[in-house]
Amino acid sequence: MNFKIIIITILVSLCAFTKGMAQTADENFQRVQQRLDALAMTVPGLEKKVKLSVSGVSAQEFLRALAQSNDLNINIDPSVNFSIANNFTGETAKNVLLFLAKTYGLDINVIGSIMSINKLPNARPVYLVKEVKVQYNPQNNGLSYDLQNDTLAKVAQRISALSGKNLIVPTNLLQKTITGFMSEAPFETALEKLAYVNGLKYKKTNDEVYVFEALIPGEELFINDDQQTDVRFRPGNVNNGANGMNNGMGDMNGMQGGQQMGGQPGNYAMYGKNQNGKGKLFTIQASNTPILELIKRASEEANVNYFIYSQIDGSITTSVKDISFDQFLTSIFQGTPYTYKVDDGMYLIGNRRNEGLRENKIIHLQHRSLDTMMTMIPMDWRKDVEIKEFREQNMLLLSGSGPQIREIEQYIKKLDKMVPMVLIEVTMLDIQKGNTLKTGISMGVADSIPKVGGSIADGMVFGSGSINRFLSQLGKNNSFNIGKVTPNFYVRLQALEENKNVEMRSVPKLSTLNGHHASLSIGSKQYYKTQTQNVIPSLQTTTVTTDQFTAVDANLKIDIWPVIAGDDQITLKIKVDISDFIGSPAKNEPPPTSNSKFESIIRARNEDMIVLGGIERTENGNSGRGIPILSRIPILKWLFSSREKTTKKVVSVVFIKATIIY
Repeated sequence: MNFKIIIITILVSLCAFTKGMAQTADENFQRVQQRLDALAMTVPGLEKKVKLSVSGVSAQEFLRALAQSNDLNINIDPSVNFSIANNFTGETAKNVLLFLAKTYGLDINVIGSIMSINKLPNARPVYLVKEVKVQYNPQNNGLSYDLQNDTLAKVAQRISALSGKNLIVPTNLLQKTITGFMSEAPFETALEKLAYVNGLKYKKTNDEVYVFEALIPGEELFINDDQQTDVRFRPGNVNNGANGMNNGMGDMNGMQGGQQMGGQPGNYAMYGKNQNGKGKLFTIQASNTPILELIKRASEEANVNYFIYSQIDGSITTSVKDISFDQFLTSIFQGTPYTYKVDDGMYLIGNRRNEGLRENKIIHLQHRSLDTMMTMIPMDWRKDVEIKEFREQNMLLLSGSGPQIREIEQYIKKLDKMVPMVLIEVTMLDIQKGNTLKTGISMGVADSIPKVGGSIADGMVFGSGSINRFLSQLGKNNSFNIGKVTPNFYVRLQALEENKNVEMRSVPKLSTLNGHHASLSIGSKQYYKTQTQNVIPSLQTTTVTTDQFTAVDANLKIDIWPVIAGDDQITLKIKVDISDFIGSPAKNEPPPTSNSKFESIIRARNEDMIVLGGIERTENGNSGRGIPILSRIPILKWLFSSREKTTKKVVSVVFIKATIIY
């Protein structure tokens, strides 16, 4: 019974004490409010609004900042030594001081315009639980928040409780304060932007867990080309706060901010973005950066396994955008002694000559020969590649650097195309028209009794008997006796006219490859004799006569170079050389010839007929043989000479038809 009375007495005492403490605190707050209201009439800074946001700042520092911003005279007692984490926007300085006095048990005494702030004895601060303003709409998976210096741990806990989705915060970020505002945005978009404005990385794992991470040294946030938040690496950047808010994608070109591209050696910026499960695309800007450093960083970003066989020396300056990891390695190794090879997902990197990085490739030529192909491969490409020929199989074996082998292979495939053939039909037509008139009387004494008879056209021969009878008949009617001729005397009478109409036609066919030379030559050959006498002096002088026969050619020669265009048109370079015999050559003299040449470049469609030209020439000849002087006297010349008159007309026409054969 006594024990119960003691317990009741203690409880009543505690209630009375608590009530007394509450009354004391309320009375103190009223006194402070009255003092500040009175002081505000003479000190306008108390009614001036403030904008202060602090986290973990000592009360003395906060009050000094308040006094400086609002022109207040504040004296702070050393006993005021607690920390403040608040955000005051649009409130007067008087209300801020009243809030601090009530929350932390402070007393404010006023002397003139000086406010002296000290801590009440036995006063305990009143801790207010701040509400985390987060809302979630399950119907559209929308997330809203209005955060002001809230801890990341409480925000993540609140979002998880409302949405039912797991958010993970590393231990070192539990007490990090964050700020942000978002109104009904898609859940992942809202989390991504919250991480961005507070200088954090955000990832979603395969098991549907959302993780916040801190930036590592050298990383910074920015807006990429797809207008999405992303992380890039810049080793010279030490401040990893929310600097991504100040640097958009545009400063990848100018590199504004703390570090300038092209400044200190080794400075670079790099980031990669996913391309629908097909690896990352990289955007890199580097200035005089070691190649090895870029390879290591890009390998980490691409999450690939790599092995470096040899030391990678040298630096590079580059600016590339949206390239794959393989394209990145290929581009930086161009012109260097290094290369890479992918073996079962492992990237092997090192010197081209190292074992494991050499490659072999057999290239079987389909349409071209080895001789023409070898002359087309540039000498610089063969520097680190050994090329062996297999003529029996028309193949090449390439051994050496993989990238160079692939470059040579692509080059050969572009050249190894079927070469079209051109069939050329040459039609040559020669038309000859002419006539020859031969007349005359010839007489003389033969070695033996001549054979008489014949025709007028071929020549009729009269013997001595016929002539003597004719002379005897003439002597009967006059007193003159003309006499008789010798038995071997003859007279030959001829009258001949020849007409010639000849047409000669030939159609040879030629075939040649595109761009190669085709030649055609058709003609005749005549010989004439020359004699040479050599006198050999000796005891008995000897004369040696040598007969030599010299040839003279008359040809029709055509040279053609066809080139096929892409639209099945053919360009023909044509050279024609025509020579022919004219007239009748004298005995043992060279035959007279005529020559015609021309060159032309023409273009025609496939299977078109081309007329090169009609070459026409006319030959006129008038010759005679007879007794001197008498053979030139009119009328008498027909009795004492034989004459020949020739007229000849020749027309040569050449037709060419080119046909493409694939």
